[in-house]
This record gives sequence, C-alpha cells and structure tokens, in this order.
Amino acid sequence: MRHGKKINHLSRQSGHRKLMLANMACSLIEHKRINTTVAKAKALKLYIEPLVTKSKADTTHNRRVVFASLRNKYAVTELFREVAAKVGDRPGGYTRIIKLGNRLGDNADMAMIELVDFNELYNATKKEAKKTTRRSRTAKKADAVVAEAPAATEAPAVDTEENKEATE
Repeated sequence: MRHGKKINHLSRQSGHRKLMLANMACSLIEHKRINTTVAKAKALKLYIEPLVTKSKADTTHNRRVVFASLRNKYAVTELFREVAAKVGDRPGGYTRIIKLGNRLGDNADMAMIELVDFNELYNATKKEAKKTTRRSRTAKKADAVVAEAPAATEAPAVDTEENKEATE
C-alpha cells in the first residue's frame, strides 16, 4: 500500500534527488524548457511550482527561501525578475508537460517541460482575446439605446427660426 507516500523517489537517495531537482529547476528557469523523462518532469513540476509562486512577491524572505531550494543566485535573480513579471497575474499552473515519445536507447518515456508564459506559439492568440463579462455588455447596449432614442426624437419635432434659416 502507498499510504502517505506523496513524492516519487526516482530511484535515488534523498541528497541526490534534491540536488538533481534543484539543477533541473535552474536549467528550466534559464532555458524556459527542458527535455527529460516523464517521471522527472512530474517531480520537477511539484518542485518548481511553489518556488514560482513565492517569486511573485519580491521580498528578502522569499528570495532566501527560494535560494535555499535552488542554490544558484543567477537562477534566483532571473526567477524574480523575468519569470515573476510574466506570471504575475496567473493564479497557478506555471509549467506544461508535453510527452514526446520514447527514448531510442532505453525506451524511456520522454517529455518536454516548459514555462507556460514563455511559449509564444500557444500565447499568440491569447493576447488578442479580450476578457468581457456578460453584465457589462448588456449595460453598454442599454446605454447606447437610451443615448440614441432622445437624439432621434428631438430633431424633427422642433421647428424654430434658427432651423428655418439654416435650411434656406
């Protein structure tokens, strides 16, 4: 039974696993996407998502907590500057895992893990779409109808000397 076993040990001792995930996280932050096995990609996703969430609030404490996990000051700097700026409004789900097939040598399942906001192919259409709510659309239409109605009824009803002079 697997009661209480939430992490994949990846057939490694704890020290090796922690350093491997830290190195993979630094590579992912630096290159924005990496190729690895599916099991390592899933473990990396669980490792890096909380770090990206902490990077959204740029405080000294959060920088120290992230540095304790990554152990690379250049990766921490890039995470807090570039990555946090792009994911600032996203509530979660900062990474995407795309399965690539099997590796030629040992037939291992391969995957590409990438940071979602740095893929321009998928995000090109999302920038053009505008977020509207149903309530605001109906309010705008109602205001437009009210604004047009008085203007249309006023012009022919009033017959003044200024209108007569303007027509002559």
